[in-house]
Amino acid sequence: MPNINELTLAKKLIKFPSVTPKDAGAISYLSKQLKKLGFDCKILEFKDKKSKPIKNLYARLGKKGPNLCYAGHTDVVPPGNIKDWTVNPFKPVVKKNYLIGRGANDMKSSIACFVSAVNQFLNKRNKFEGSISFLITGDEEGLAINGTKKVVDYLKKKREKIDFCIVGEPTNPNKLGEMIKIGRRGSLSGLIKISGTQGHVAYPHLVNNPINTLVAVCRKLKEKRLDQGNKNFQPSNLEFTSINVDNKATNVIPASARAQFNIRFNNLHTSSGLKKKISSVVRNISKKNKCKFRVDFHVSGESFLTKPNDTIYMAKKIIKKITKITPKFSTTGGTSDARFIRKISPCLEFGLVNKTMHKIDECVSLKDLKNLTKIYANILEDFFR
Repeated sequence: MPNINELTLAKKLIKFPSVTPKDAGAISYLSKQLKKLGFDCKILEFKDKKSKPIKNLYARLGKKGPNLCYAGHTDVVPPGNIKDWTVNPFKPVVKKNYLIGRGANDMKSSIACFVSAVNQFLNKRNKFEGSISFLITGDEEGLAINGTKKVVDYLKKKREKIDFCIVGEPTNPNKLGEMIKIGRRGSLSGLIKISGTQGHVAYPHLVNNPINTLVAVCRKLKEKRLDQGNKNFQPSNLEFTSINVDNKATNVIPASARAQFNIRFNNLHTSSGLKKKISSVVRNISKKNKCKFRVDFHVSGESFLTKPNDTIYMAKKIIKKITKITPKFSTTGGTSDARFIRKISPCLEFGLVNKTMHKIDECVSLKDLKNLTKIYANILEDFFR
């Protein structure tokens, strides 16, 4: 049995410039490392006409239940201006006990920690009752069309049962051990287009300015809070992210105006219910102002909450033991692939400190790498005890 060190593996994974949707060899390399540990690995590539192909990995060791799965992603966000980095983002360097590189935090290091933990577990116990699996995608930072969502559909068809899943997203705001994610808010994006009548600004009575209607719509949608939140979720929130008219002429009233928005919503709403509310407001104001309208929606995921069970409480106890911090259960932050996995398995999210994710000089402390590996190894021990 090889000895896989988390720091060494994290460095190897970071070297692959796997900016979504490019894989750059990361999935194949990880598959080779897992095969060395005895895993049966399947590289699953999905594609469609509207989006680029994505490589994913499902690897399993063992054929019996229970099946503990680890989920993560090898794709990363673009590094931005490389000249702003103190190192090459794809040539990781250790400085002052921190590993620096794109993906060091989100989330190649977390994958490395789990692989190292599995390695340690198997060196202690080459026989155990159950299975360990990995569900790794290359499309978490992108559209998430050909990634985990389709892997989950594949596993359903194969009747592959996952009993519990740990998603290795960086969940801690400041220190390792602060936060376990047990749910996420839903995400609904939309584009509102209002069509009026174009004409000369000197003759407003002959035209219908769509900007006036769009402004009224935006005001109406923002003036009332969607809810007050509840004990598990913060209040739902709608934010306008752009308003666009595409009109450079100062003496022309435009024919159309558009506004883009996103709603992060809790479990007091569904995406279908929010769509109806938004559409109703846009319809009523547009009709009153005699404008035509159109609203296009995109749902990234529904809100969900995993009810804490014995495995979640076990993980909480282990995290506290190793970090000396009592983690709190949370549903804050953006979306993650847990929104797809929760359809086939209960799951929690726990990984590194997220302070530097998506930033210049993204990094992780070497101490956190070691402690996260210990946490994952202890979870394996207790899960299969």
